[in-house]
Amino acid sequence: MKPFQLPKIKTGIKGLDEILAGGLPLKRTSIVSGGPGCGKTVMGLQFIYHGAKNNEPGIYITFEEKKSALRQNALTLGWDLAALEEEGKIILLDNPLAAEVIRTGEINLDGLRAAIAAAAKKINACRIVVDALDVLFYLLNDTDRERQEVIQLQKTMDFCGLSSLITTKTKDENAFYSYGFMDSMVDCVIHLDQRVVNQVTTRRLRVKKYRGSGFGKNEYPYTIDVRGVHIIPVSTLDLRHKPLGEYVSSGQTDLDEVLGGGYRRASSVLIAGVTGTGKTSLAATFSRGICSREERLLYISFEESREAMMNNMLSPGIDLKPAMENGFFKYMSGLPESMGAEEHLVRAFKNITAFKPAHLVIDAISACRRMGTEKAAFDYLVRLLNLSKERGITCILLNQTIGPSTIQELSGIEISSIIDTVLSLHMTEETGEINRTMVCLKSRGSRHSNQYREYQITDNGICLMPVYIGDGRVLTGTARKILEEKEADQALKIELEIEEKERELEKLRQTRKNLKHNRMARATMRGGLKNDT
Repeated sequence: MKPFQLPKIKTGIKGLDEILAGGLPLKRTSIVSGGPGCGKTVMGLQFIYHGAKNNEPGIYITFEEKKSALRQNALTLGWDLAALEEEGKIILLDNPLAAEVIRTGEINLDGLRAAIAAAAKKINACRIVVDALDVLFYLLNDTDRERQEVIQLQKTMDFCGLSSLITTKTKDENAFYSYGFMDSMVDCVIHLDQRVVNQVTTRRLRVKKYRGSGFGKNEYPYTIDVRGVHIIPVSTLDLRHKPLGEYVSSGQTDLDEVLGGGYRRASSVLIAGVTGTGKTSLAATFSRGICSREERLLYISFEESREAMMNNMLSPGIDLKPAMENGFFKYMSGLPESMGAEEHLVRAFKNITAFKPAHLVIDAISACRRMGTEKAAFDYLVRLLNLSKERGITCILLNQTIGPSTIQELSGIEISSIIDTVLSLHMTEETGEINRTMVCLKSRGSRHSNQYREYQITDNGICLMPVYIGDGRVLTGTARKILEEKEADQALKIELEIEEKERELEKLRQTRKNLKHNRMARATMRGGLKNDT
């Protein structure tokens, strides 16, 4: 027998529907709780607005705000509630308790229940939101009465066949849920919270309960912007990553040979090194090459403004202005601490969705820690890499290291296991100077060189030097030149010695030839004398 699938209704919040495995329970009651500023009202409005736009009329009841304020607030999100009211797709109810009821303290919801039934019949409503129900609890101040009134309210909504969403404020910001008696009544419980970590505000969502349905059980970051609530979950059990594609040139022929052909399309590439090793120059070289082939690249920078980066890259001869003017190069910059990780993530997702790049550069992932915490940085990068791999986008991640690091430490944020290619850049100090070397530590699906190579940043870009090994190690810079000159002198000496030996041999050969000639001459003379006799 096939298992029964619980009927559901979509919230219109894509990430939330994914976490809820399809949406809220159809014709049942759900609750959203959280402290002030968490976005409970926005989520409720989004639920009603989405339904109305999809021919599922709804009722919105608020205990806190006036209808005029709700309409204005919704307009800031691009939602015209007044137009939907005129079309008979939404009914707004504010101040649902009669004034005389509040004055006398004889509070009951008979009138509210009657209003809900009438409104549901009038527009054939499918959805209802009861916003800030906790205001009623403050007025009642009686747990038994609270329970009785909520039970009757729920019965009315169920009788009308409404998919219900109730919002309440938590009494304690650390409390998961403030009105425990409702926990057993509703079918789905969602908790929102807003926290400040390292002076960065972040928002998190967690589903506490969902009767008859599976759901994502982790905490998920979310944002509120001009389009409402956005949630970016990693909740699917299966990985939908695209396989690594064909080779894409790094923009530098010699580096392509080191990598066994270049970067693999849809791969994630980590370029790590201390400051000054040329990470941005390598990324810019790749960007210029990609855009010259009319492929789109999105460059996300946490380090420099667009003008500063593009001007600095003119020094090694990398001009990205033509690529930007032709619409193949897009630069997105922002300070990590300017917003939380989830807002940075939504911003990146929006740009990826709108620009549709084939390649992505993040400069630098080491700055992501400034979004709040190490976990926030990890969440940001994992989700961004996951989206990129699903869409077949090649990712170039730059990371500034502090000093010599192992492969596990090169990413700095515990993401090395999901990186396909790792280029480690180093500074070497020898004979009073500093030189640069690189090595490819790993490259999945490619036969790559495992040798250290010296490279230089010149007026014409990155230049890799041929591998030179002396004294059992790779030599660079002046040390290399000194040994090369020493070896050249030694080679010249050997060549001169060979030439001297060859001259001596030539003399010996000439002497031998002369001796042979003399013997032959004497023999001829003796033969002549015999004939005369």
